[in-house]
Amino acid sequence: MQLHTWLAFFAAAWIISLSPGAGAISCMSAGMRYGYRKGLWNILGLQTGILLLVVIVAMGLGAILAASALAFSLIKWFGVAYLVWLGIQQWRAEAKPMEVSAEDARSPRQLFVQGFLVNASNPKGIIFMLAVLPQFIDPQAPQFVQYAICTGTLFFTDAVVMSGYTLLAARVLSALREPAHIRRLNLTFGGLFVGAGLLLAGFKRS
Repeated sequence: MQLHTWLAFFAAAWIISLSPGAGAISCMSAGMRYGYRKGLWNILGLQTGILLLVVIVAMGLGAILAASALAFSLIKWFGVAYLVWLGIQQWRAEAKPMEVSAEDARSPRQLFVQGFLVNASNPKGIIFMLAVLPQFIDPQAPQFVQYAICTGTLFFTDAVVMSGYTLLAARVLSALREPAHIRRLNLTFGGLFVGAGLLLAGFKRS
């Protein structure tokens, strides 16, 4: 991959990562409820979800999913249901200040799975990757190395941005101590998850 091509993709990767979405909501929710260090497991899950999307596109399965109405609908509605479920869970969360302990409601594994499913169950992400990635891949050059470079670039930019969201929530939002304030935040994040699910429900293939 030539330097100017990588720089163009690097700029695109920042735009992709900075675009607000379900991943950012997931990070802020995890940061507020569990703190930055534990929220890193959610970020790791998000990156693994990105890896899956890149592999799907690189193997040519993205084009098949994009063309198959049934496969697209199955993934989409699973993603919608999962985001709405996360919203309901946030609404039901206890309105108490953040306390990181061994008895915390969510384990690192659960946070990892949450992050993974948020990205992996988003067919919009597959379509987006399918539209963006091939533009930076030279079909005459070795494919694996180019996809590996793109994946590493996406990992870096997305991890930095998602860490920022998580740290912001852990340092600012978790500082709130009044149950009424925390309850409002839980309702807000729950509404954002449900809203993201509804937006995904309305997404159609171009």
